[in-house]
Amino acid sequence: MMNASPAVQTAPLTEDRLPHSEGLVLTLSCPSTLGIIHAVSGVLVEHGYNILELTQFNDRPGGRFFLRVHAVPEEVEASAPEAVRESFAQVAQQFGMDWELRSPTERRRVLIMVSKFEHCLNDLLFRTKKGDLPIDIVAVVSNHPDHQRLVEWHGIPFFHVAVTPETKEPAESQLLELVDRLSVDLVVLARYMQILSDSLATQMEGRVINIHHSFLPSFKGSKPYHQAFERGVKTVGATAHYVNSELDEGPIIAQRVVEVDHTYTPEDLVAAGRDTECKALSEAVRWHAEGRVILHGGKTVVLR
Repeated sequence: MMNASPAVQTAPLTEDRLPHSEGLVLTLSCPSTLGIIHAVSGVLVEHGYNILELTQFNDRPGGRFFLRVHAVPEEVEASAPEAVRESFAQVAQQFGMDWELRSPTERRRVLIMVSKFEHCLNDLLFRTKKGDLPIDIVAVVSNHPDHQRLVEWHGIPFFHVAVTPETKEPAESQLLELVDRLSVDLVVLARYMQILSDSLATQMEGRVINIHHSFLPSFKGSKPYHQAFERGVKTVGATAHYVNSELDEGPIIAQRVVEVDHTYTPEDLVAAGRDTECKALSEAVRWHAEGRVILHGGKTVVLR
């Protein structure tokens, strides 16, 4: 039998403790025209919200405007976010906006896919546990069983889904079933060494982030760091990007590089590359989870 929870003591309402105090985050893009910020701020003022952060970008050659606003209530009678959403829908229709309104405390539900290299998985697990990433990791899927104990130690379900040429299609069907059943917002390929089908990439467009070494396409194939060593590279790095039907050519979200020199062995380059992969991937996941990334054709706008 479940024990009843003790009664919760409700603190009196004060100016420092307003309803909906976490506020809201609005992210949008629309054709560039006059009056967009005026219209957005007008809705927020009407409902008793004050702007804490506003980041914008006007792509004049492309004729597209991008905006991210974090606003909080300044009055006790400030409207609930649902009322703001209803009013803003009219403005969005007027300006032809693609938009999202959400709570800044809302945590994205993330499914991680990994193969045998564990550094990016470890980094995401650690940053999430410490509260550095505003996400909930709801599952880890791997085509190898190597990291099951690590994942389950964190209290996260682990699914071993073997992939061969013969089982690729049912494996992807199983993945989509998990995405649906667990209400997954984002899939992160943390060095998952299987190529997703064009069909899956299309279905999940804008919802799958991958990480790879920045040597592509210069050093494709196996052992890219060893190829880089043979060429005497002076920088190594990593790129986090959305997955699309073009292999490793999806819209870029974050990149990291580090300087190296002739004293670096292939093993040193691998170690340096792992660090950049972890940093670029965690940044991309954070920016996506915070609603800072907007797809813009074959690239992204990141409103930081």
